[in-house]
Amino acid sequence: MFRRILIANRGEVAARVIQSCRSLGIQAVAICTQADEDLQYLSQAHKVVNIGSNRSYLDLDKVIDAARENQCAAVHPGWGFLSENPTFAARCEAVGITFIGPTAGTMRRMADKAEARTVMAALGLATIPGSDGMLKDAKEAELVAEQLGFPVLLKAVSGGGGRGMRVVRSKEAVVEAFEEASAEALGAFGDGRMYAEKLIENGRHIEFQIIGDGHRVQVLGERECSIQRRHQKLLEETPSPGLSGPQGERAKQKATMQIKAACEAIGYRGAGTIEMLLSADDELFFMEMNTRLQVEHTVTEQVTGEDLVAAQLKVAANQRLPDMAHPTGWAIQCRINAEDPQDDFRPTPGVLTRFIVPEGEGIRVDTHLAEGDRVSPHYDSMIAKVIAHGPDRATAISRLVVALDAFEIEGVVTTLTLHQRLLRHPGFVAGETDTGFLEREVEGLLS
Repeated sequence: MFRRILIANRGEVAARVIQSCRSLGIQAVAICTQADEDLQYLSQAHKVVNIGSNRSYLDLDKVIDAARENQCAAVHPGWGFLSENPTFAARCEAVGITFIGPTAGTMRRMADKAEARTVMAALGLATIPGSDGMLKDAKEAELVAEQLGFPVLLKAVSGGGGRGMRVVRSKEAVVEAFEEASAEALGAFGDGRMYAEKLIENGRHIEFQIIGDGHRVQVLGERECSIQRRHQKLLEETPSPGLSGPQGERAKQKATMQIKAACEAIGYRGAGTIEMLLSADDELFFMEMNTRLQVEHTVTEQVTGEDLVAAQLKVAANQRLPDMAHPTGWAIQCRINAEDPQDDFRPTPGVLTRFIVPEGEGIRVDTHLAEGDRVSPHYDSMIAKVIAHGPDRATAISRLVVALDAFEIEGVVTTLTLHQRLLRHPGFVAGETDTGFLEREVEGLLS
């Protein structure tokens, strides 16, 4: 096992990785920028290195130099930032630092969403009709969109978290949407390449958690992430209410076997997620693969009892993974963001003057913040994840409602009230949701 690693990230995921490092006796070196240097979670790290300006988390040279200068044997990239950057992974390996994730070659194939579609289709997974590889420019996007038929979804090859994605419903809107999405992806991920898919409306967003050790891949159940706003996930749960019943169970088992075989065929190592779309007629289509840990890995941890970060670390240290636990019960996660839902979800940075997280049976709260910390305007607005686990969905919902009602946050406007109302919405309680649910219901939830 590693003696010391560097966490090439910030905030909640950095705090999460520190936690697993401490449990394994690994020294965790955290990096920060000027905007983050006063956050209290940094005190849990073995050492903190200030790498400079607000955008320095994306500076490969600064991150690698910090790892080398502090004798770190490995780098954990977290999610976002450099987590799916094959150049970063390759450069780490070139200087003798283990990248905690898949190989640069695997990442290059799978993090490139257009390439991933081609690979997975060849390995047997059904894919959404779309462009044949990446689009050269906005003009080609227009031609492909017309061939697919509107509406279409323009997606960044290296995008994530809803950034670099645009729904287009007419030819006249293609060029502007292409240019906006490409620029957004370039700014967020350093890669503005785009591809296109036919938009399947009213589908359900289903993803399968995998962990591989380079020899064997285990599929740890599925999650449903259909509660979204502008492709940004707000709530996730496992198992999926959309795959309940005999037909859903058959679709799930078929997808599980296909995913396991496909990921073993490419020799996958590390944590990853296969994201799929469940159509109205119960067909699962491959959308993309995330070659990293996901924000919502927590719900899988709650139903399996496994530490997925610890598993990542062990795999990166060339350890074989034992059989991991089969999921039991139900878990639901709410992402609480410093945003004002009444003002088009505008970010609301500021100081947390009161921050009392809930406790209770089956409740877990993941956050990097504490009372007195400042929510920065420079980074993601998520301030906490509240997760409830129970023997069934009704219990998980009930526990989560109680927890959110007990959560005390002052100093910034948040999405807490929205989640409190969402969990009580009859459609959500019945499990009758899809990716358009929140957009359709948000006005009522906010009134």
